[in-house]
Amino acid sequence: MSRRPWGQRVLRAMSVLFLLLVAVLLVRYARAIDWRAVASALVALPASTLVAVAALTAASYLTCGGYDLVARRYTGHHLPARRVLAISLASYAFAMNLGAVLGGAGLRYRMYARSGLRNGTIARIVAFVVATNWVGYVVLGGVLFAAGTLTAPAGLRVSPALLRALGVGMLLVAAAYLGACAAWHGRTFHVRGHHFRWPSPRLALLQAVLASVDWALMGALLWVLLGDGYPWTLVTATLLLSAVATALLHVPAGLGVAEAVFIGVLAGGKPEPHILAALLAWRAAYYLIPLVAAVAYYVHIEARAPPGPEPPAPG
Repeated sequence: MSRRPWGQRVLRAMSVLFLLLVAVLLVRYARAIDWRAVASALVALPASTLVAVAALTAASYLTCGGYDLVARRYTGHHLPARRVLAISLASYAFAMNLGAVLGGAGLRYRMYARSGLRNGTIARIVAFVVATNWVGYVVLGGVLFAAGTLTAPAGLRVSPALLRALGVGMLLVAAAYLGACAAWHGRTFHVRGHHFRWPSPRLALLQAVLASVDWALMGALLWVLLGDGYPWTLVTATLLLSAVATALLHVPAGLGVAEAVFIGVLAGGKPEPHILAALLAWRAAYYLIPLVAAVAYYVHIEARAPPGPEPPAPG
C-alpha cells in the first residue's frame, strides 16, 4: 500500500483546516447580515434591470462559447459548430459553479469524448480555452489596473501605485504572449505527454478580444445590478480581483469570496444589503439558471451517446 509523503499529508491537512476556517468565517458573516434588507433590495429591482441582466448574461455566455469555436479552428477538428457551441456553453456553466478543473475541463473531456474526439485533440481544446480566458483577463485587467480604477480595501494595505504597476505587468504579459505567437507560430511544444502548438497571431488576437469582451460583459451585468453610484470600470476591476481570489482559494463558485471582495472594495458607496442583493441576483442569473440548462444538455448527451471509453482525468 502506497503512503503519501509527509509533506503532502501536511499540505492536505492545512487545506482542510483552511476550508473549515473559511466555512466558519462565512457562517459568522452570514449571521451578521440583515437578510430582510437584502430581500427587500432584491424585490425592488425594476423589470428593466432584469431584462438587461438577461440580455447581458446571454451575450456573455455566447461570447464565451466563441472560445471553443476558435479552438475548433485551432485544432482543426470537424464537429458541427452548433454542437461545439452547446458543449462550450454547458461546460462554462459547470465551470462557474463547480470550478475550472471539474466543471470546465472535466465536462469538456466527457462531452467531447462522447462526440468522438480523441484525447489529444480534447487536451488541446481545453488548453486553448483556458489560455483564452486568462489572456483576456490580463488584457482587460491590465488596462483597468494601470488606469488606476481600483482602490484596494484598507485592510490589504496595497498602494494605488502597486496596483498600477500590476496593471502594467499584466499588459506586458499579454504582449509577450502575442509576441510569442507571432514569433513561434506553428511550433510544437510538449507538456505531460501532450503536443501543443503556438496559435497564429490572428487567433491569439481573437483570443484576447473575445475574452476581454466576455469579462467586460460580466462587469456590465454587475454594474447594472448595482445601479447608480459606481463606475463600470470600478465594478469590473473588482470582479477581476474577486476572480483571482476565487482561483487562489478554490472555493466552488467563489461563494462568499466574491461577496467579501465586493463589500471590501465598494463599502461606503451603497449599503451592504444592496451590494449583497445585487450579487445574489448575479449568482441566480449567471450561475444557477445556466447550470439548470447545462445539466439538461449533459443528460441529453449521456442518454443519446453510445457506450464509450472513459476520458482521462484532466491535468
